[in-house]
Amino acid sequence: MSSRPDSFSLRRFALRLASRGRARLAGADRLTLAAAVVAVGFGALVFAVAATVFAYHSANHDEGVYLMQASMLLSGQLELHAGALADAFHPWFFVEDGGRLYPKYSPVPAAMYAVSMALFGEPRITLAAIAAGNAALVYLLGASVFGRRVGLAAAVLFAASPMAVATSAVFLPYAPTTFLNLCFAVAYLWSVRDGSLPAAGVAGLAIGVAFFARPYTAVLFAAPFILHALVRVGAALRNAGLRPLPGPVRRHGLTALFGTLFVGVTLAYNLRMTGSPLTFPYAAFAPMDGPGFGERRLLGHSADYTPGLAVRSNGYALWFLLTRWVAAGPLGSALALAGGALAVRRWRRGARAVGGVGGVEDADAPGDRRFERTAGLLVGGVAVSVVVGNLFFWGTHNALGTLSDPTDGFVSQFGPFYHFDLLVPLSVFGGIAVGAAWRALPAVRRRLEAAISPRSARAVVAVGVALALVTAGVAGAAAVSTPIERSAPLADKYEAAYEPIESTDFDDDLVFVPTPYGEWHNHPFQSLRNDPGLDGEVVYALDRDPVEDFAVIDAYPDRDLRRYAYQGEWTPDPTRHVAPKLEPLDVREGARVEATTTVGVPERVETARVRVETVRGADGVSPGDDDFARYVVTDPEGSLSVDWSIGPEGARLAGAPNATVPIDPEGDEAIVTVTLVDPTGSTFTYRQEATARVDGDVEGDGVEVVWPPERSVCRLVTECGTEGTYLPENPDAHAEWVVFETDAEGVEDR
Repeated sequence: MSSRPDSFSLRRFALRLASRGRARLAGADRLTLAAAVVAVGFGALVFAVAATVFAYHSANHDEGVYLMQASMLLSGQLELHAGALADAFHPWFFVEDGGRLYPKYSPVPAAMYAVSMALFGEPRITLAAIAAGNAALVYLLGASVFGRRVGLAAAVLFAASPMAVATSAVFLPYAPTTFLNLCFAVAYLWSVRDGSLPAAGVAGLAIGVAFFARPYTAVLFAAPFILHALVRVGAALRNAGLRPLPGPVRRHGLTALFGTLFVGVTLAYNLRMTGSPLTFPYAAFAPMDGPGFGERRLLGHSADYTPGLAVRSNGYALWFLLTRWVAAGPLGSALALAGGALAVRRWRRGARAVGGVGGVEDADAPGDRRFERTAGLLVGGVAVSVVVGNLFFWGTHNALGTLSDPTDGFVSQFGPFYHFDLLVPLSVFGGIAVGAAWRALPAVRRRLEAAISPRSARAVVAVGVALALVTAGVAGAAAVSTPIERSAPLADKYEAAYEPIESTDFDDDLVFVPTPYGEWHNHPFQSLRNDPGLDGEVVYALDRDPVEDFAVIDAYPDRDLRRYAYQGEWTPDPTRHVAPKLEPLDVREGARVEATTTVGVPERVETARVRVETVRGADGVSPGDDDFARYVVTDPEGSLSVDWSIGPEGARLAGAPNATVPIDPEGDEAIVTVTLVDPTGSTFTYRQEATARVDGDVEGDGVEVVWPPERSVCRLVTECGTEGTYLPENPDAHAEWVVFETDAEGVEDR
């Protein structure tokens, strides 16, 4: 059957939709069009920052949690099922419960990211859409209360705020939750202004979903509105009774109904994940990480969070926000303060916050003066509830790093993001100041005309406006560029670290990855995420204890093995890079595995000390100080070859009198070192660590050894961790005389 009719209908629908869009644009006023341009431009800016500065995500590794959760939702999963291998695949900030793993965070932000992952294969589109939506909603909020000019100025101030740019460009929940909170605020005010039941329902849905996303954040934002609704409902019942049901009761009751519905959804989700409706997943992960004073703890970090410390921490956070993280820094904060003071003064006189030209009200002024005053106080109330409420949560204290240092901790990259909702009242009241200044220009020009010529007056006003715009633009650009420049080197660091992985085509591979910050996946390597079924083209497993590594190998018997490693120390400093490698592995097996290690020896080396030892020893008991085999070579020249082997009885060093060191049959590491000593006593050590176990499937028992061993070269010490990782494919990583070759094969005879 031909598909032409379907194609024709789709094309006709698209043309009709485009025609309606053009008609709407043609009918829109210039201020609304300008606000649309601001919103779209802000979304594009956020996408560009996300795709460049945060191409490999940020220093906040919670991003990987939300992206992993989004992938799980697309696969129809709320949790990972890893069974006995849960520790090998444990993602950062996931709760482990009897072999299942689930995130400590609500699925709402992840569901938002999942939408663009499903539709476009690019979750950053959600970041751009949410950013544009927030700017548009700030415009609607300002326009609904104070008029379109104020709304446009507020949208510009919001989009120019460094915290809005930086925090919106990463996969964190703060901008998405603010989007939901703004939907609630706009819909709530529309329901009050217009008496609209549908708007009241939308308000309830929005704040309900926001509660599901971040309960505490939603409650703080909604607190002034809830108080207002209770007062209105009480007054309506007192004045009119229940018959007929007063409009405020119906509208606010509908908002409460839908909001409470999602509170129920939240509790049901808690019950499903943690077994108790009142135990949130974040509390299951860290019971002492919630709001409150006293001892607070998250993993290994704890603090005695006192009211005094709360005031001090939040005081610094607010100071940094007002001086660094709002549009144009202190200038933007001054605008918000001036706008708030102007609004209060004019409300006390019974006038609108922003008067019309010549004392005449604007034709587009929304609602009446009483509505404007009430709505303005609710927007200002958000600032109060957010500031006071965050005193009870120690998260701001953690985000600051060093309290008085604005360049330390997460605050240096994203601002005090727990106060993200403060950008809304700051932008709106800043918009009032801008709107008032714009409306005052004709009066200023008339006064100048009376003092000087009309032409000179116009020139003075034009120059003044231009200087104000240039000053604001320069201050805004400087404020935004500082955190972006601070984060930019991180992309280069991860690009270098991931190079061997990105240049490899995986097809049914198992890759062991290092654990610089402890046994957590995606901490710090957020891009190395597993598929939700732990069965993708590549599976990443943590490189851990030999017994546990062999358990992973046994679970994926048909996959090609690789080890991801690097030379250098991994630190949060974005300017400190590591030199990576992706090394193919295989498992050598036999009655025993015989190995030969050949190392380079420079001139002036007097002796070489050869030694073999194991980590766990017989029956998993750590070996004593004398449980090793060794010998010394005098005057080695050019190169030195060492023969050694691993069998069921242990690791054997050929040529040593005490030749065999026992190994743990379940899994162990045999460590072979060759330490070169020069006449001054300085040393250089070749070190290799081979993971091995006894294989009971071989007749009479045999061994399995993961090959090649982990190799490192160390100056002055015999163990130097990742700082000395040997990079065989990088000749510039070591001195030209350094040679470290090793080979092994399984043999059947003993």
